[in-house]
Amino acid sequence: MPADPGPAYARLAQLGARGGLLAGLVVAVDHIGICVAGMDDAGAAWSALLGAPLVDREDVEAQRTAAGFVRMPGGGAAVELICPLPGNAGLDRFLAQRGDALHHVAFAVTDIAEALARLGVAGVELIDRAPRAGAGGHLVAFLHPRALGGTLVELVQRAEHADTRGDAT
Repeated sequence: MPADPGPAYARLAQLGARGGLLAGLVVAVDHIGICVAGMDDAGAAWSALLGAPLVDREDVEAQRTAAGFVRMPGGGAAVELICPLPGNAGLDRFLAQRGDALHHVAFAVTDIAEALARLGVAGVELIDRAPRAGAGGHLVAFLHPRALGGTLVELVQRAEHADTRGDAT
């Protein structure tokens, strides 16, 4: 049985009660991540459903994933398909347990370093304490699923706002 998300929700609600931990930094929902076993088959299905092609396919070696996006014709959040590359035990385990399924929700932020700093000071459990390279040259970081009752949350700082100091790993 999954852990009760109530305590995590209550703790986060209390921490952000004074206006939101990421107030002023969140721009929009960037994408919804779907973990898939096969990019071609899943891409064809999602493209058929949404009426948009699978684009921007790339191997993201830093995360040992293949990624591709179905971008909405009018803009807005995209659907990211992620497929494990060899050696990605976490996504292999995810697929074995759940099959092709929702993996994460990603929010675009203007300053990922500031977002991580605020969350760290507040004691929010993070997977990444510093941003790392993500798909499309963007900087990304993940909150631990325990922080939001089991939901994996990704923060994305788009390449056009990325810091060029080389902070990503």
